[in-house]
Amino acid sequence: MPNGINAGQFIIKYVRDGLIEEFHEGIISFGEEGNNTPYYLRSCAKPLQASLLIDYGIDLSPKELAICCGSHAGEECHVELIHNLLARFGLDENYLKCGTHIPLSRTMQDKMLINGKRASAVHNNCSGKHTGFLILCKKMGWDLYTYDAPNHPLQIAVKKKINHMCEIKNEYPVTTDGCGVPILSMPLRSLVKGFENLKNYPQIVYAIKENPYIYGGENRTDTEIIQNTDNLIAKVGAGGLCVVLNYKENKSFAIKINDCSYEARRFAVFEIINRLGWGNIKYDNSIKTIAGKIVGEISVEF
Repeated sequence: MPNGINAGQFIIKYVRDGLIEEFHEGIISFGEEGNNTPYYLRSCAKPLQASLLIDYGIDLSPKELAICCGSHAGEECHVELIHNLLARFGLDENYLKCGTHIPLSRTMQDKMLINGKRASAVHNNCSGKHTGFLILCKKMGWDLYTYDAPNHPLQIAVKKKINHMCEIKNEYPVTTDGCGVPILSMPLRSLVKGFENLKNYPQIVYAIKENPYIYGGENRTDTEIIQNTDNLIAKVGAGGLCVVLNYKENKSFAIKINDCSYEARRFAVFEIINRLGWGNIKYDNSIKTIAGKIVGEISVEF
């Protein structure tokens, strides 16, 4: 495998003064045959799901397409864009079935607390995906109130599309994602194939690359990757998942952190990108005291 990175298991170690205090195990795939263990795609599926918007001829700007592909942080730019997009297609947030949570952005949380405002479904990081789903239903004349049901025409189309893009030939478990809609599982190698097949949807790649903050936002790892590299897009997913596409070379990798640590995922994916020569992302892997004294470091071993 490239630059000494072996597909399969790796480990992230937190070492303080020579003693391993903490470690996290992960799995990486470059799309090769191998581990058949399926993982739920969670939000990594969003750019693949959004390909249906292109298939059905929905006219969206790059910013609108980016927010339908991403997991946004619920900031003012995201909320305004979702409201405007819903209104443009004769919809409103009452149709959203993603549920409500506070914004992922800590800055936005503080603003809302100071101003006495409460979160709505639009602040949900999945509201862009759900808005895209509603727009598809409006275009196709499908029921708007049950779009989250597994047997709804929309969800049947989504499943068929993802399986096609990821070149799935077997049946794997399906569950309900955190935002209430069905989500598929598959081996990491299949997720890698799906992202490499985004070559057939240059509109999606362009929208994400040109709008990384709309796509994610404050302290979002995928936004950070896109902003600090030249030829990469990425998508994080719950459960410690991340997939990265080098669209210039049309090569991808996907990782899963087994204990779902987001911090460990961030260090691992940056290290992999740098070792592959796909970027030179600067990040601090030192372990420090509150006063700033360095007492250890975080390392990734393949």
